[in-house]
Parts: sequence; structure tokens; C-alpha cells
Amino acid sequence: MTDGNLNNSRFLDGRVAVVTGGGRGIGLAIGLALAGAGARIAVLDRDTAPMNAAVEAIRARGVDAIGFTVDVREQQQVIAAVDGIRERFGAAHILVNSAGTAIRKNIVDFTLEEFRTVIDSNLTGTFLMSKHLLPLMRGHGYGRILNLSSVMGHVSSTGRGVYSASKHAVLGLTKALAMELVDDGITCVAISPGFIATDLTAPLRNDPDKSAALLAQTPMKRYGTAEEIASLALYLCSDGAAFMTGNDVLMDGGWCAQ
Repeated sequence: MTDGNLNNSRFLDGRVAVVTGGGRGIGLAIGLALAGAGARIAVLDRDTAPMNAAVEAIRARGVDAIGFTVDVREQQQVIAAVDGIRERFGAAHILVNSAGTAIRKNIVDFTLEEFRTVIDSNLTGTFLMSKHLLPLMRGHGYGRILNLSSVMGHVSSTGRGVYSASKHAVLGLTKALAMELVDDGITCVAISPGFIATDLTAPLRNDPDKSAALLAQTPMKRYGTAEEIASLALYLCSDGAAFMTGNDVLMDGGWCAQ
């Protein structure tokens, strides 16, 4: 196994990374970045077609990859995927909890089913993946869990209350996992993106008024890219970030600095 220095372009050779929501957007970008550093990748996504496309794109980078169609809200599907990862790779070293969803409406307009959809996609899925994958991650002296939170895990706004609540909770879970896993050599860090140009933000970006309002609140006056988030994830998986755990890293174009 190579050293974990970011200056070594293959510093993740010998590692296995599991990426949820890995078929598109931030999850796909992170999977490709980790593969470029040598990691073998398990792509989990609830949609089969983008999952398969992601697996092929990762294999094109010269590393082994496998895909699983998984709804991270469903415990039995998570367990089945973990069993498949164990059979294929025997171990796991990195977990990226990127799967999630958003429903934009005021809290009083939410149905209970919609509320549970957001909470279960963003929080329960992160819990289930962490719980069931950890037996494969322990005992290696190295491990990384990266939980995708959001700028809305720090602030909130009209129409984003339930999403914001779920992402605040992800930050709390990140801190708790970090404390529980410190003796295993596994770090747990949250990444809180601002508004990134992905499918999830397309409804906002495609609405001229809403897009203008968002960019007016972003000091850098642009949307971030999935590749920028992936570059941060790559650093967090390196030895250079070994002293970071329980942290949350904002990449929000200056939104929370105001």
C-alpha cells in the first residue's frame, strides 16, 4: 500500500471507497477523484442507469469498481450492499455519505410522508450506511467517513426548513461518530457545500429570479462545482488530514462569512 501523501498521485492504492449517491453530482465527482488516486470504488445509487454509468467511468480510470442499486433509507438494501462489498473487496476504508434529497416548501405545508422522505434520505441513510459498513472499516488503522451536510446545516431559510433540520442533524451525527471511532483510527468529517451546480439545484438555477437571489447572497457570485467538492474530499482522505475529526468544512462561496 502506498503512503497517504496527497503529493503521491496514487496515494489511495489498496484502499476501498464506498460512495452513496455515487451515480451523479457530488457523489460521482468524489468517486472519480478517489478512483484517480487509486482507490477501488463501490458505487451505491438508487437509480441503476447512472450507477452503471459511474462504474464504467471509474473503471476507465484503471481501478476496480462495482455498483449496487440501493435506497439508503432501506436497511435490508444497505445490508445486502455491504455483503456484496465484503464479497468483492473484503474490506472498506472510506465511506462517503453523499446520497440525499430536498423538498422545497414551508414546514407547515409538508406532509408527514414528505418530512420522513427528507429525514430518512439525508440522516437515516447516513446512519444506516455508517452502522453497517463500520465492521468492514475497523481494524485497518486507517479510515475516513465523509458526511455531506450543507450550508443549510448552518443556516436556514424559507422553504428549506426540513432540509436544513436534516443537515443540522448530520453534523451532530458526524461529531458523535468521530468520538466513537477515534480509537479505531477512523476519522469522521462533514463537508458543507453551498449551492453547487448539480441536478439537485437545477430547479433553482433554472429559475432566473431564484437564481439571481441566490447568487446575490453568495459573495463569490457563482455556483460551486462538484469537482471543487471532490478536491476537498480527496484531501480529507489523505494523511494530511489525519488530525481532523468531528469537524465540518464549509465550501460555500462565502455564504456563512456574512
